[in-house]
Amino acid sequence: MRADYDSTANAISIALAEAEQAERADRVHERAIVALRDGRPIEVQLLYPDLGVEEPIAAVADRYGLDRGALEAAARSSLAVPDRTVVLDVLAPAA
Repeated sequence: MRADYDSTANAISIALAEAEQAERADRVHERAIVALRDGRPIEVQLLYPDLGVEEPIAAVADRYGLDRGALEAAARSSLAVPDRTVVLDVLAPAA
């Protein structure tokens, strides 16, 4: 998972899949857009993350069955280092 916080645009992009081009987008929340390819999410865009990331991420995770904790970790990591790309590997929970 790759995340980037663009401080000029005040938006976070979280790439869920490598270099695929989206076919369409789904506005899941007033501050969250999901790019889709073959009906599955490949990127999440969070607008105005300075207003909080929990609510839009919860909407995305609920609609698409994504790992809310991983999305929040990616978003918070990107906020910590603006204008740089963060790469995150989030493993499955231990059994």
